[in-house]
Amino acid sequence: MLTRDQELWAAALWVERNHGDNGLDHIAREVERLAAEGDEAGVATWEAIAERYRQLRDKTRAN
Repeated sequence: MLTRDQELWAAALWVERNHGDNGLDHIAREVERLAAEGDEAGVATWEAIAERYRQLRDKTRAN
């Protein structure tokens, strides 16, 4: 069973693999959609995914 942190990293990796440089755009659309629905937990989840996605992209660019 995955921990919550592992789930968030897995989601960030999925975004990176499926959306590449456009990942933050995808994440922003998800956050907007969930905010419009009033899903605060969903927004918080996607914000946490965004944080990890940025870390992935920063690490990728550094190598």
